[in-house]
Amino acid sequence: METHLKTWAEVAPRLVAVAAGREKADLVIRGGRLVNVQTREILDGWQVAVAAGRFAYVGPDASHCIGDDTRVIEAEGRYLIPGLCDGHMHIESGMLTPAEFAAAVIPHGTTTMFTDPHEIANVLGLRGVRMMHDEALMQPVNIYTQMPSCAPSAPGLETTGFEVSAEDVAEAMAWPGIIGLGEMMNFPGVINGDPQMLAEMAATMNAGKTVGGHYASPDKGVAFSAYVAGGAADDHEGTAEADAIARVRNGMRSMMRLGSAWYDVESQITAVTEKGLDPRNFILCTDDCHSGTLVNDGHMNRVVRHAIACGCDPVIALQMATINTATHFGLERELGSIAPGRRADMILTSDLKTLPIEEVIARGRTVAKNGKITVHCPHYAWPADARHTVHMGKVLGDADFAIHAPEGKKKVKAKVIGVVENQAPTEALTAELPVVDGLVEGEADTYQIALVERHQGTGKVVNGFVSGFGYQGRMAMASTVAHDSHHMIVVGTDRAMMAAAANRLGEVGGGVTVWKDGEELALVELPIAGLMSDSPAAEVAAKTDQMVAAMTACGCTLNNAYMQHSLLALVVIPSLRISDLGLVDVDKFEITDIFEENA
Repeated sequence: METHLKTWAEVAPRLVAVAAGREKADLVIRGGRLVNVQTREILDGWQVAVAAGRFAYVGPDASHCIGDDTRVIEAEGRYLIPGLCDGHMHIESGMLTPAEFAAAVIPHGTTTMFTDPHEIANVLGLRGVRMMHDEALMQPVNIYTQMPSCAPSAPGLETTGFEVSAEDVAEAMAWPGIIGLGEMMNFPGVINGDPQMLAEMAATMNAGKTVGGHYASPDKGVAFSAYVAGGAADDHEGTAEADAIARVRNGMRSMMRLGSAWYDVESQITAVTEKGLDPRNFILCTDDCHSGTLVNDGHMNRVVRHAIACGCDPVIALQMATINTATHFGLERELGSIAPGRRADMILTSDLKTLPIEEVIARGRTVAKNGKITVHCPHYAWPADARHTVHMGKVLGDADFAIHAPEGKKKVKAKVIGVVENQAPTEALTAELPVVDGLVEGEADTYQIALVERHQGTGKVVNGFVSGFGYQGRMAMASTVAHDSHHMIVVGTDRAMMAAAANRLGEVGGGVTVWKDGEELALVELPIAGLMSDSPAAEVAAKTDQMVAAMTACGCTLNNAYMQHSLLALVVIPSLRISDLGLVDVDKFEITDIFEENA
């Protein structure tokens, strides 16, 4: 428990005294319409009294709780709703530290986050997770940490900077801010009874905590049943109505995500809006939101608005972003509703459909008003070694990105990673490509991709082909955000540009860079683990906007193409990916050759 907020048990005597009128509240809100997510009611005129950062009285008249020193907020007919909860997300995807991420989302009404820092776990191991956990507990809102389960996400198919062990998981379960196990991505391991995966899940369940799921397969038969039997309690990888239904029928929570690149709510929420399934087992989340989305579009308020626009009843949509989430993690007595004893996290809004976030209150104090944060989000003192994690081993040149054709070939049939707009899965494509001076060249919408090893300084570069971005001319883009192993992904039409982009990230210690015709068009510095910046979100967003503009200048036409770029090494989601060990056929979970046999 955070040291600056006492437990319900500790402050119960004061809450009782305030509710009874013997003592006076710190804060009273009156004149509004209370949205009760426990009963799915809107209670006109109900008032709340807050003491010691928790709700003391919730009812029709809190006048007996008001004293000379009580702060009174006149709601003036506005709705009072619980603070919003994000059920599954990765702070690192915002390119921000926990402090700056919190500062970015608080004005949007997010007061609770359930975060899985498996990005930093791949770079800095358990120590990196502890640093994220410690900064999270320093914030004025609730940031719970899930201990990452899969680093590497697919053993044998990639090499990470550090590996997470079952012993690491067991150790982390005793930390104060750990709420459970992060998404169990190694679903083949679970299905096949891998001892380490089962030991991690057992350590979590033995600690009475929640096992996060990640079943990225269309197979809803025996394999899915075996995965659920392992203990995963939720899943955010569904993309269709049938996926959501399969999850909830098997006792899981279906987490429906709307992130910067994931649009999976509309296709699944029909399980509730049309099929009529019980909505209490459905949860809204973001998974991955970059800083531009946070600054320009919002966070969980954006997801709730979207769910409503998809036909969901506004109060049901709010349940999916408050009480459903809290209940899932065993925290329904702690947060997620406006009820006695719970943390006093709430929002004042004048409309339930468009959801303008006019005032945000967390633990009984105003933390944002009319889109502006009103509190400080403290920073952790990140050590020097966490800021110097890009170890390439050498300066790269054109030759490191050369793809040699088989002897005597003038054309080759190459396997190509096909990017799918707004979705995590890729396609396994093929393309007939020309050979020039013994080297295979991309053409049309097929260009090169490379994964540059950056943890151990081996100097290794794995090359392949990718299509779908629409790039043209001489260009390259490089990023040290490369889920999940977080080496360096370089995509380009020109080998010299690819080398220049990679070397640039080696110079600055990580980030994202876009090059065109020999010049750098954009750079987003991410010095902490090569994943995050401790600059304010608005500054990072401005640089990411420049990055997006640079990608467009290179011919890119995809929505949120950067997110697609960063996932090209995610070897647990079908169908074709790249890792430091080679091209990966995720459907078969094996390394595959870049060229088609006998082609």
